[in-house]
Formats: sequence, C-alpha cells, structure tokens
Amino acid sequence: MEKWFNVGKIVNTQGIKGEVRVISKTDFPEKRYKPGNILFLFMPKTNSPIELTVKSHRTHKNFELLTFEGYTNINEVEKFKEGILKVPESQLEELNEDEFYYHEIIGCLVATTHGEELGKVTEILSPGANDVWVIRGKGGKDILIPYIHDVVKKVDVKEKVILIEPMEGLLS
Repeated sequence: MEKWFNVGKIVNTQGIKGEVRVISKTDFPEKRYKPGNILFLFMPKTNSPIELTVKSHRTHKNFELLTFEGYTNINEVEKFKEGILKVPESQLEELNEDEFYYHEIIGCLVATTHGEELGKVTEILSPGANDVWVIRGKGGKDILIPYIHDVVKKVDVKEKVILIEPMEGLLS
C-alpha cells in the first residue's frame, strides 16, 4: 500500500486564471512545486486522489501560488479548496547524513547511552535553530530532547531506536 506525504493545503483561489493559494508543508518547495512535477490532491471525504501536474509556481506573501495543467480558470479550481496536496513515498528525496523525515523519527524508541529507556517520540517541534523531539515518558510525562549532536548520539531509523546522552538537567 502506497504511503502519502503532505506537501501543502489549498486554502483558496487567487485571481480568475486558475491559480490556487497553498500553505506549504514541505521543506522542498522549489522541487515539489516545480513546473512539470506531479502532485496528488486528496479532498476531504474521498480516498482516490486527483493527479495534478504543476504548470506554474510563484511565492506571494506566505503562500505558494500554483496553476495546474488543464485548469485555466477559477471555476475549475474552486472545488480544490481545502484539499491536501501529497506526494507518494517514491517521490521523497534522499536526505543528507544526519537529516531525517519526521515520519522516520516519530515512533522511535529513545534510550540513554547507559541503557535507560525513556519512551517513544510522539511529535517534533521546530521552534528555531534546531528541532525538539517530544518523547512520551513513563507515566505519560513529556520529555523534550533538542536535536543537537551533544545530545543525540545515534539514530537508527530502520530499527526505530535513538540513543541520547542527556545533558545535565534534561531529564529532571
């Protein structure tokens, strides 16, 4: 079964020539929205996606503005509002060493380098210079782990295990 990954949400139309406003959810907008690239539109309450080929892309304020081949006016794209643009797993890019997709990290078991199991990663926050991994600890208490080399020592996404060396005060 194919896995799908969100790249953006169509929130409105722009003008009358078939352009849509997208709130982007991808780290690679220049690749995902490049003319000729294929995206799949999933509408609420439907299971089968609409295949769309990007015709044009530009950025305006906080939005990515896209047009799709075969859709030339507002009436044809009005129905796309609230739809989620996705790509299949086969379109995911190879990442550099020490870079991971969120879906690879969420669900991983986190343990200290001394063997103490802390819990599983439940979400990833991106507040600033580095990501923060939220681990659901024993007793339901959340532990926040900064994704920095001083703390995160080993990430094995195949085995779904992360080893950390907690800084002083991190686990208290």
